[in-house]
Amino acid sequence: MSLEAREGMGFERAPGMARRAKRIRRNLGLRLRAFVRVASGRFASPLARRIVFLNLGGLAALLIGFLYLNQFREGLIDARVLSLQVQGEIIAAAIASSATVETDSIAIDPDKLLQLAPGQSYALADETAPSLEFSINPERIGPVLHRLASPTRTRARIYDRDGYLLLDSQSVTSRSNIMRFDLPPPAQDESKSVWMRIGSALKSLTGSPSLPLYEDIGVANGKTYPEVARALNGGEQSIVRIDPKGETIVSIAVPIQRFRAVRGALLLSTQGDDIDKIIGSERAAIVRIFLVSAAIMLLLSYFIAGTIAEPIRRLAEAAERVRRGTKARREIPDFTNRSDEIGHLSGALRDMTKALYDRIEAIESFAADVAHELKNPLTSLRSAVETMPVARTPESRQRLLSIIEHDVRRLDRLISDISDASRLDAELARDDVDLVDLMRLLDTVVAVANLVKDQGANQVELVIARHGKDDNRRAPFMILGHDSRLGQVFNNLIDNARSFSGPGGSVRVLLRPAKDYTPQGHVRDGYEIVIDDDGPGIPADAFERIFERFYTDRPGQGFGQNSGLGLSISRQIIEVHGGHIQALNRVGPPGPDGVIPVLGARFLVFLPQVQ
Repeated sequence: MSLEAREGMGFERAPGMARRAKRIRRNLGLRLRAFVRVASGRFASPLARRIVFLNLGGLAALLIGFLYLNQFREGLIDARVLSLQVQGEIIAAAIASSATVETDSIAIDPDKLLQLAPGQSYALADETAPSLEFSINPERIGPVLHRLASPTRTRARIYDRDGYLLLDSQSVTSRSNIMRFDLPPPAQDESKSVWMRIGSALKSLTGSPSLPLYEDIGVANGKTYPEVARALNGGEQSIVRIDPKGETIVSIAVPIQRFRAVRGALLLSTQGDDIDKIIGSERAAIVRIFLVSAAIMLLLSYFIAGTIAEPIRRLAEAAERVRRGTKARREIPDFTNRSDEIGHLSGALRDMTKALYDRIEAIESFAADVAHELKNPLTSLRSAVETMPVARTPESRQRLLSIIEHDVRRLDRLISDISDASRLDAELARDDVDLVDLMRLLDTVVAVANLVKDQGANQVELVIARHGKDDNRRAPFMILGHDSRLGQVFNNLIDNARSFSGPGGSVRVLLRPAKDYTPQGHVRDGYEIVIDDDGPGIPADAFERIFERFYTDRPGQGFGQNSGLGLSISRQIIEVHGGHIQALNRVGPPGPDGVIPVLGARFLVFLPQVQ
């Protein structure tokens, strides 16, 4: 391939790569903005902000405690004082052994002493006078002081017995005794001084503002320092101060002694930033750890907000939508797959919303059924009243009055049953449940039923069945419930059974322990009440319809003799007690023609026992 062709392909490939890189950057930007938008929305929740505040608040409190570092600071200062004390004793011993002057003995020339005239005094030689001006020889201690003090970054100052400064390690060179002093620092700009003032303020907050102020006296008499004055008297003393910059200065003075005679004092002091650099490095490390921990805390808070605050926010918004409109079913977010409190809350809200919508639909259906059932007798009444003026014979008038009376009784019965059904939920929710002995309750209901002889059936039998060898008939069958409402259920079922049994029939009531299997596969212990009759049974398509409101099917009775609310109310009461009721037929063995005869109807009622 020619060079021109390769170059042409390179020129063609370069724009494509640029476009690809631009597209990647745009996609990354879009994802970053989407993440920021989701994160900002998630942290907009008050609960999420509270989670972040609590997490970072505890971490910030820990940071402040570490930054204060009082215990660490005091330990560091104590260690520095001990180090300076050992160092000062070593340097003072070295100076005393090699650089002190024997001022207690004076060298005298005997030849000059013999040449003196009577009354003439002896004058010291001129060459010896300079060496007697100081108790410590400054010419010899310069190199010694530099070798011993410079590697430790410690400032050493030597004072004579009168407190005058002989040497300062900060201003003496290693090869001579020339004193050098640093010029003052140049004037700083205003912005830098502002930052320095801010740093000093922070140091004063986290430091020890009760320390005395350190001042550099220069070449003034060293007795201005209390530790130097004490050292010149033969003692040792250390003092911790702060300089105008807020830096910690530790100083210690030890006496320079030779043969227990104090020749001077050695003052050792730390540099202005010596201790503060160590504390500052510790604080910087703590701040770095804090930043990493804060980033981790933010990520953890983000995920916690996503797993706690965000689901709660969605549940609250869904509940608010349910409150605002009930025309259509509003779905509550499903978090029931979670095994924590959020999942329990979601399940409870979903169940509550379902119960609310079911209740609304039941009320609407009940209102429609009531209107329909009330409209029939009212229509009949209206027709009879309108026909009354045109009735010509007394028989016609009497027949119309009978219709009016029948419809009025029917309306009264309907209104009473409707009122009872409408008050049922409120009464069951308002009244407290008590322990109910089913055996005693059924004994009472059956005894009262047997006193009534005009129902067609002659006798109601009650049988108590127990499992195993428990023959104690006085052992109670205890449940939690409303005894009056349960008595209403059993009385209604027994009355229905007697009305369908016919003359010569009987009604049998059986109470026995039983187990119930829920749709979720759980097993509940409880009691089953079985009510059998000898009637014609229930049509195959009406096992559930008989529990509907206003449903009645009594071919042997006239129209309008029953409201059709009895079994509906009975099922409602049993379900409120956590049980269930169902209807079926008792059948016998097949006949010669293969037809299975129906022996009567059977109602099964299950109620859970006290846990």
